[in-house]
Amino acid sequence: MDKQKLLEKTVTVLHPFETANVMNTVQNLTLKQILTHPLALATILVLLFFGVIKRSQSILLLLFILTALIAMVHFAMPASNASLSFSTTLPFIGGGLVIGCVIIYFTLIKS
Repeated sequence: MDKQKLLEKTVTVLHPFETANVMNTVQNLTLKQILTHPLALATILVLLFFGVIKRSQSILLLLFILTALIAMVHFAMPASNASLSFSTTLPFIGGGLVIGCVIIYFTLIKS
């Protein structure tokens, strides 16, 4: 009986992290919502502080990747009721190529 309650509680807690819920949140996310949430703002500032002070290229690349992915999903992915066509996937492909090129440049070429 205890295991069943624990399993139900775990499912309830993890329900907001389903892929559909995360994609819906990222598509409807605005910069104002991010900057007004104290936990997100504190995390970004701490990572940026350590990335700049320690000159950690990996932390700064992580911040760039996360920001670029959020922007790419926000602008390139169609709404849930729209179909995925070739013209809507072109910005997604282009954004992915730009992110990949930046990662390759900073991790392999510049180092």
